[in-house]
Amino acid sequence: MLSSVQKKEARGQVSFKIAASTKSRIERLAVATRRTKTFVIEEAINHYLALNEWQIASIQAGMVDLEQGNVLSQEEMIKLWE
Repeated sequence: MLSSVQKKEARGQVSFKIAASTKSRIERLAVATRRTKTFVIEEAINHYLALNEWQIASIQAGMVDLEQGNVLSQEEMIKLWE
């Protein structure tokens, strides 16, 4: 039986057009890092998604705090910083 680390996730294909200059940058980075273009693109997408998912989750948590009244005035915040 394979562990979750050993299991390979099913792969899907995506096709899209990008600027020629961006394609060149991906190719140069792939060569420089001895990785495939697919690896470079997938890493970039995963980093973008992780950052934006974190940002959205943080905004949503802040909205819940606001709705629950868990807020500070500007004056209270300045006092905490000092």
